[in-house]
Amino acid sequence: MADNEREETLEYLVSPTDDCIRLDKFVARLYPQFSRTLVQKTISEGLLEVNGVVRKSNYIVVPGDLIVVLDVPIAEMDLQPEAIPLHIVFEDDDVLVVDKPAGMVVHPAPGAYEHTLVNALLYHVRALSSVNGPIRPGIVHRIDKDTSGLLMVAKNDAAHAALAAELALKKTEREYLCLVDGVIAIDRGTIDKPIGRDPRDRKRMAVVPGGKPAVTHFQVLERFRAHTLLRCVLETGRTHQIRVHLASIGFPVTNDPVYNRRPSEDPYGQFLHAATLGFTHPRTGQALRFSAPLPERFTRFLENLRLE
Repeated sequence: MADNEREETLEYLVSPTDDCIRLDKFVARLYPQFSRTLVQKTISEGLLEVNGVVRKSNYIVVPGDLIVVLDVPIAEMDLQPEAIPLHIVFEDDDVLVVDKPAGMVVHPAPGAYEHTLVNALLYHVRALSSVNGPIRPGIVHRIDKDTSGLLMVAKNDAAHAALAAELALKKTEREYLCLVDGVIAIDRGTIDKPIGRDPRDRKRMAVVPGGKPAVTHFQVLERFRAHTLLRCVLETGRTHQIRVHLASIGFPVTNDPVYNRRPSEDPYGQFLHAATLGFTHPRTGQALRFSAPLPERFTRFLENLRLE
């Protein structure tokens, strides 16, 4: 949930020299790393479109068709534990809370099969839940690669089910700190706009009619000459929700490589940090709440802004 990860897509424009065959067969031939069964499953779940329309497996492709795999299926692989340092904030027999650094992918995806949080978890933790399959063991919710901060991880299936249910009921507390371009005049506000795939660029999300409901609450913490530091609270957990919502009102997250039109050479990525995470312990019923300080890079940037 949260400001979700894993939004890899694949696109292919059918050429006049390509065979006009069934869609599932065409895609399986195009991407041999995916079995035809896996491709058919992707199609049946509505995660593959032709010219912006979900087609059935038996659709015959023709030259000019734009095939877009919205959520890339991951072929089964043998994930390897990696001795990557982890900042573990809390751990017991059921749950683990980790402070993820910016730049780390949460779980394997095309182009990032190694050095992910999952690879690190497999090294540090003996058992993880199997609810999300072998590629995402323990992962209850996700945040973007370049977003830092807190994530909860389930160590068994019962814990996973309880944590996921609380997320679905919008009872999980999730607060983010982010820096945006521009000075926001009001002290607090709510952005209630539906989010879906950008029809002009399927790799991006956007505020679109008919999108999934999305609500973000924000509060101004500090104003600078040309920036504003915000606390954002998620009511829903759409992909890239905070980034899309803030960009939609004219205040994009600073250094966001996707939704901010101002180019930046800073390799840090967007200044967005999952600062607070609160949930009910799945076994004891105890209310737990954790906070993670801003990364040093974020803090230094703010200090420089205060000197302007």
